Amino acid sequence: MSNRYSFFTSNELKPKGWLCRQLRLEADGLCGNLDRVWPDVRDSAWIGGNSDGWERVPYWLDGFVPLAYLLEDEKLIARVKFYIDSIIKRQEDDGWICPVSLENRKNYDAWAILLMSKVFVRYYECSHDERIPDVLYRMMKNYYTMLSNGDISLGSWGNFRWFEGFPALIMLKRIRPEPWLDELANMLRTKGIDYGKLEERWKTPLNKWTYETHIVNLCMMIKSEVLCCTFFNEEPKGAAEHFFSVLDKYNGTAVGTFTGDECLSGISPTQGTELCSVVELMDSLEQIYAYTGDAIWAERLEKTAFNALPATITEDMWAHQYVQMVNQIDCTPFPGRSHFRTNSSQSHMFGLEPGYGCCTANFGQGWPKLALSAFMKSDSGIVSAVPIPSKVKTVWNNVPVKVSLETMYPFRNSFTYIIEAQGDTDMVLDIRIPSFARKLTVNGKPHKKSDMLCFNGFAAGKTKINISYDIAPVLESRPEHMYCLRRGSLVFALPINASFERKEYTENGVERKYPYCDYYVRGTSDWNKAFTNRHFRIEECEPGDIPFSHDKPAIKIYTDMCHIDWGLEDGFETVCAKTPHHKKRLDEPTEQMLVPYGCTYLRMTELPLV
Repeated sequence: MSNRYSFFTSNELKPKGWLCRQLRLEADGLCGNLDRVWPDVRDSAWIGGNSDGWERVPYWLDGFVPLAYLLEDEKLIARVKFYIDSIIKRQEDDGWICPVSLENRKNYDAWAILLMSKVFVRYYECSHDERIPDVLYRMMKNYYTMLSNGDISLGSWGNFRWFEGFPALIMLKRIRPEPWLDELANMLRTKGIDYGKLEERWKTPLNKWTYETHIVNLCMMIKSEVLCCTFFNEEPKGAAEHFFSVLDKYNGTAVGTFTGDECLSGISPTQGTELCSVVELMDSLEQIYAYTGDAIWAERLEKTAFNALPATITEDMWAHQYVQMVNQIDCTPFPGRSHFRTNSSQSHMFGLEPGYGCCTANFGQGWPKLALSAFMKSDSGIVSAVPIPSKVKTVWNNVPVKVSLETMYPFRNSFTYIIEAQGDTDMVLDIRIPSFARKLTVNGKPHKKSDMLCFNGFAAGKTKINISYDIAPVLESRPEHMYCLRRGSLVFALPINASFERKEYTENGVERKYPYCDYYVRGTSDWNKAFTNRHFRIEECEPGDIPFSHDKPAIKIYTDMCHIDWGLEDGFETVCAKTPHHKKRLDEPTEQMLVPYGCTYLRMTELPLV
């Protein structure tokens, strides 16, 4: 079975509108400057330095490469090429590419090889650098030879992330099919961990760190079956849906992620979700949707991308959390023991490296890869997969075609598609309509609800298609008789006013200096509230330059709420109780404002209805 859809490259697909502004914020923020301010990238052994020579540079490049090419920023592209050139220059004669000596290869966790292979695939798609197929061929052939001979092993992380090498194997099989590629793919699948045997461990969280329950491993794992099916041309057996459903049932959050700080943590809204897991989950959802064409994966992607991703990074994208909480009333270090199961007391702080440096390096892939999922290719033409402002330029049956989408979605629900064809074309434009859409109109006329609008063929010249629909706010049930307010792909939260205290210092040779310093974020307004009815008033506001602005959100929802005796988690002054101590009203309801979850630092999201 082949993929239902495939991805355009950054040369064909470009961001527009608010999406372009979001990518520029990222380029001007920490991801776009990490090679200037952070030793693990700036002084990495990958480029001849004496700092990290494992996952940090590959993680960073996985986001920085598409970011640079999507923005067509020549300065960023030059820095991409410096790193790629430096890495290629250090490739050994036998193909080995990681910065470790021959005698130390056996003890090196070869997960970095799989990760770097993904980077080379992405870079090749962006740059068409003619060196890459040979570099990648020699790199993976060496990996195969050393694994076969027992000179190296999958490694601790590689054992759980074995499928991450499949994008490179898929590319090589297309370019240069040889028997060893199938042998390596089989070796990875049979020697790597079988997640089907682990799911019982995901149902009961432990205060214990394990690879089997590591949230990032699991968010990567969800796409493993579709990668194998793509390579081996096999029929999927529904592993992705099964794994996702189990994880969601026992560890799901209101914003489509799973708790994991950094191992699975149950369904409490005060447990954390690691930022790496957010962007890796997005990557999995993007690939599964492209493979299956099943709209549920695109809706799950939107829910994660428009809520969890912006909420865990500051507006200027210079600081981030290691873990975020759905109900988060304070972001200062816990005194005494940590509230989290397997993370430190400061993991929810905003900063340069509030937890492990993996998230510092890895978070940059989120927005660029989402941008590359806006439009996809099908056998009959183009699919508008995630309706965010973008434009795509391609050739369909020898006819040059451009498709552009102007929209403020998810903050607004109107869409203008402009199709420009240099000749008559039979190209089909499929536009995905979400399940929550109501009162669909096409070019101003009511249209029967459909999961996919299909426009078959276009005349030479310019064609404009206007689409709009309504979305109703709803209280969505959560565990423990709690609710969250959702309108389409946006989850809304009660914002808590916050004070910021900068923390500038140097530790272990790493400088924290504004704007890449750390922050204590303290709540300064009431949070012990509850919904009192299901009536909502929507206010659409003039959007600003920052898409997920905290001070000027593009949309607000008002509803009546009251105070209740919520209480704090036992032993903590800055963590609300998992569920309220009592749900009795303490006062008369008053109208309160809720804003998109991604427009908050501190918030209450899962609340009772009293």
